Amino acid sequence: MTSKRPKQILLVTGISGAGKSTVLRTLEDLGWETVDNLPLLLLNRLLDTAPGDADDDRPLAIGIGTQTRGFDPENIVRRIKKLREEHGHDVGTLFLECSGAELERRYSETRRRHPMAQDRPAQDGIAHERELLTPLRSWANRLIDTTDLSANELAQQIRTTFSGAGLSDTVISVVSFGFARGLPRDADLVFDMRFLRNPHWDPALRPGTGKDPKVAAYIAADPAYPAAMAQIESLLLLLLPRYQAEGKAYVTIAFGCTGGRHRSVHVAERMAARLRGAGFSPTVTHRDTKTAPQDSLEGAPVTTAGGGV
Repeated sequence: MTSKRPKQILLVTGISGAGKSTVLRTLEDLGWETVDNLPLLLLNRLLDTAPGDADDDRPLAIGIGTQTRGFDPENIVRRIKKLREEHGHDVGTLFLECSGAELERRYSETRRRHPMAQDRPAQDGIAHERELLTPLRSWANRLIDTTDLSANELAQQIRTTFSGAGLSDTVISVVSFGFARGLPRDADLVFDMRFLRNPHWDPALRPGTGKDPKVAAYIAADPAYPAAMAQIESLLLLLLPRYQAEGKAYVTIAFGCTGGRHRSVHVAERMAARLRGAGFSPTVTHRDTKTAPQDSLEGAPVTTAGGGV
């Protein structure tokens, strides 16, 4: 059986303290498979091994540094060439650079010892490591200087550069719920729909849910409905791209009403449809539609200006 290999491979290397761990964590959040400090003798074995899932074609990032067992920069360059020629892999090399003064400051602040200067000043280890990594730096087809970058800024640059189609998409969940049973624990945005008129007080509508056309029409007839829905839609379409740009992996949008059967369900369905129309792919969950209706939970019916309840 032919093994399905990753379509894209990225070797992440560079000066110790320049941000390799941040890069690998960010790539993992983007959906990449990541491996750090894999002994070089096992590199070819990893690449020749089929993933557990035959349909798993995630990109693969491999962290390599001077602390990697068997580290030999000249040999690494030869291996990269071989992987391209013999296996057809798209192999890139990202080298992380940083000034010596900034590296010394980072090691001083974290009180960590440089891996190549356990009993000497950090600057000695930095200089020695920089010399060892010269072949990889010259070979790398991508270079990022992190001297003036915070960890968050580096992560943002990695997200911008390496996010592939579908890999960095924020997972959006739309949830309806009843306040009588408490807030959803994982909600990021909560909208209270109890200002809309309540179908619970119409005996013909009470047994249904917000997914029923007659219930939906009753809710949509509320005078406040059009403006409120437009404002909520506008806010979501503003916020969701910003969340995605910041690398937020999950966003849960919760719509609540008293019992979680009518108003919240209808609005959740409407907003999910609007988001799909804008290019998002939300999943919809109605937490409390199977709960029993109860007058005492809904409170007294309120008469609106138009005479409805």
